[in-house]
Amino acid sequence: MIAIADYGMGNLRSVEKALEYLGFAAMTTENPETLKKADSIILPGVGAFGQAMARLNQTGLGQALKEAVAAGTPLLGICLGAQLIFKGSDENGYHEGLGLLKGTVKRLPDCGLKIPHMGWNDLKTRDCPLFRAGENPTVYFVHSYAMLDISDEFTAATCDYGVPFTAAVAKGNILATQFHPEKSGDAGLKMLKNFALYKGGK
Repeated sequence: MIAIADYGMGNLRSVEKALEYLGFAAMTTENPETLKKADSIILPGVGAFGQAMARLNQTGLGQALKEAVAAGTPLLGICLGAQLIFKGSDENGYHEGLGLLKGTVKRLPDCGLKIPHMGWNDLKTRDCPLFRAGENPTVYFVHSYAMLDISDEFTAATCDYGVPFTAAVAKGNILATQFHPEKSGDAGLKMLKNFALYKGGK
């Protein structure tokens, strides 16, 4: 069973519907114990980093996510959920994240392009559980903050929006996408299928 963490700040139904379409059992949950027992976890998110972390801490879901990841459960962060995986974010002042990976999320710089970055862009990919190196899918983004200084060690895909930024990460059982696979057509569905079949370190 794939658990979708519900902390009140995510487009949960679209992720759940995409997984159901692919034939995988998925459920949204506010229960930390359910997360710990899940085969895989998806952490979606839309909104402000600081508010999201406050909700994760208040509900106990943040600690449950850390324990599940430490036990080897595969985790997929999507959009804000991807950012929450890192050490922190500079959005509206500095806020601590889950700290599962090193790095600080920063605002996209003003390069003469509209912010938020909203729309379809191509990826440059490396081998990871979500896709293969050389696949350059076009995916859908909506974000103003990005993983700009993330280590190449676990950067699985990059995108360019005035400046290059990390669009996906993969390290062990931790996977994350700044873009929305559930809104990215067939390419995104393929990534969700790959994640659902991924056993990670468990």
